[in-house]
Amino acid sequence: MPKVSFEPSFINMDLLKALQENPSLQGVSDNQLQWLIDNSECRDFQEGEFLFKKGDAADHMMILLSGKARAYAIQNNQKRELFELEPPDISGLLPFSRLKTAVGYAEVVQPTTVLLTSREKLKELVCTHYDLTEKLVHEMTSRVREFTSMQRQNEKMMALGKLSAGLAHELNNPAAAIVRSSDELKKHLAYTPERFKQVISMKLEEEQVDAVNAILYEKAKAGRQNLGLRERNKQEEEILDWFDDNDLEGGDDLAENFIEYGIGPKELDMVREYIPEKELLPVLFWLDNVLTTERMVGDINEASTRISKLVQSVKSYSHMDRGHDKAPTNIHIGIKDTLTMLDHKIRKANISLAIDVASGIPPINLLAGEMNQVWTNIIDNAIDALEGVPSPMLTVQSVKDGEFVKVHIIDNGPGIPPDLLGKIFDPFFTTKEVGKGSGLGLEIAKNIVEQHNGTLKAASRPGETIFTVCIPLKDK
Repeated sequence: MPKVSFEPSFINMDLLKALQENPSLQGVSDNQLQWLIDNSECRDFQEGEFLFKKGDAADHMMILLSGKARAYAIQNNQKRELFELEPPDISGLLPFSRLKTAVGYAEVVQPTTVLLTSREKLKELVCTHYDLTEKLVHEMTSRVREFTSMQRQNEKMMALGKLSAGLAHELNNPAAAIVRSSDELKKHLAYTPERFKQVISMKLEEEQVDAVNAILYEKAKAGRQNLGLRERNKQEEEILDWFDDNDLEGGDDLAENFIEYGIGPKELDMVREYIPEKELLPVLFWLDNVLTTERMVGDINEASTRISKLVQSVKSYSHMDRGHDKAPTNIHIGIKDTLTMLDHKIRKANISLAIDVASGIPPINLLAGEMNQVWTNIIDNAIDALEGVPSPMLTVQSVKDGEFVKVHIIDNGPGIPPDLLGKIFDPFFTTKEVGKGSGLGLEIAKNIVEQHNGTLKAASRPGETIFTVCIPLKDK
């Protein structure tokens, strides 16, 4: 705290009039306001000084008489402005407040004069001046309500930012695959006329054409094989040997596609049985051409399907097509959509995911979008807790317990120390590093669950932390 100014700018001003005109102190008698003046002191702060810094002891009530200060917090190593302090704002410690330390910074942006009342004098004020105490308590409750609302909105925006970053990454991969495959397909189709010319100039019987078409149709319908490296190398050697045995060139060019669609020596022998020797290689190249087109179209279809599923998950997660009232909801869909939104973060941390959900759980009346925020806050915290853990594991379980459904979210992280476990649902409490959390995520989650007449509890020991959401199956 800066030194006391011996000649504060308000020393000769009518402090009583300034307090009388303060909207938060309307109706308080002049005697009580004069007591406040007599038991407080004026201090001047210059531009660049701080009324308070994060972690400073909250030992004074502050009534701004002139000037301006800007309150901000540090989140993700960035300064985020919270609000401005100007006359006649009241800040700092207030009667009955549990505030012990400042939760942010207040930097003076122009010369400012503040009336400061110490914690000890506030205790005396509570005992002797009811009207003034009542006004200040009302000011405190209004401030807490506004600040909490602002922080909750910020918590939502932070969660949205995390989801957006992961979603952008998830969408970028299939989008890039579509662009890449479409470019390759365009180049590939440029070679098609030459292959077509070779095939159409052949004089093949209908039976021969049907036989090759049957092989092609069967393999295309079966789709691509998913082979390990050893099996792929084995099949490649078999195909190359077949080409050598039949004195044909081009095996190196054709092997990859043939392996992809399960065409081996057996199928090649079938083609050779129906196709004359001089026409065999052009037919094999034609088969490769068709399968290449099939593969590229398949890649584009797979990538576009992935994008479609992600967009559907976003729509389901946010419930953009629903109102804001409770509606019958499959609780597992919200959990699944949340895991989809956080999939990038889970995979980036190499976390193993185990899902064990109970069958037969009926739809429950929920505010689906709000409950998704619960899953997001808990699962995101669990992912953060697994940072640096060998063989990290995240487990999601659901069980039906009488008239309730319980969802357990379990991680094998280091655990929460016993002395902190009882505080994790307190507003603004966080175990994360400075700037990485506002301390409202779990408090918000708990309030949302209680809004559904449920409970949110946590149990922890080294190697296992369990958050349990318990919600009644029937809305009361």
